[in-house]
Amino acid sequence: MELNFVDGSNQVLSSIEVSDDLFNRSYNDSVVHQLVTSYLVNSRSGTRAQKDRSQVSKSTRKPWKQKGTGRARAGTAASPLWRGGGQIFPNSSKEKFSHKLNRKMYRAGMSIIFSQLVRDERLLIIDSLMIESSKTRDLALALEKLDLHEVLIITDEMDKNLYLSSRNLPHVKVVEVNSADPYSLLRYERVLVTQKAIKKIEELMK
Repeated sequence: MELNFVDGSNQVLSSIEVSDDLFNRSYNDSVVHQLVTSYLVNSRSGTRAQKDRSQVSKSTRKPWKQKGTGRARAGTAASPLWRGGGQIFPNSSKEKFSHKLNRKMYRAGMSIIFSQLVRDERLLIIDSLMIESSKTRDLALALEKLDLHEVLIITDEMDKNLYLSSRNLPHVKVVEVNSADPYSLLRYERVLVTQKAIKKIEELMK
């Protein structure tokens, strides 16, 4: 299939031939769901931690004698049954949340997302995107000419000025082809891809 690409003024220059397997694939909600879920889960880090009965700061003294008080037997205030005691199965900071997704399904899911972007007219291909300085204003004006507000920019290689000028724009994200993820592709309103980046994406998804 063919896709049009534009210049910096949003004028159609020509069209390029792209792979049908990558940009003209039928939508499969199940595959996309597994791909996005896997990405989000694998991005999660184990930052929560709880203490078990051996780690809480409690006296090891027996709270009261074993018999004759009329109360239930108690051996330590660190018991999980007590307020302030340790957890029975505590969460650990070393906990792993990884979810394996085979390469074939990953490529299929990314192809489905790119195909849906084309059908929804959310994918815009540009011949090149060069910013003369690292000023935020320069990138904002360039995106305004393209009628883009919330956009994910995928480039073949990271340009320093492009990266620096995008940092203060809250709804703009610039990534290289290798860093493009399924969650960002779906999250942003539009996706702007350079012509060279399209070729790299096709090579990666073979």
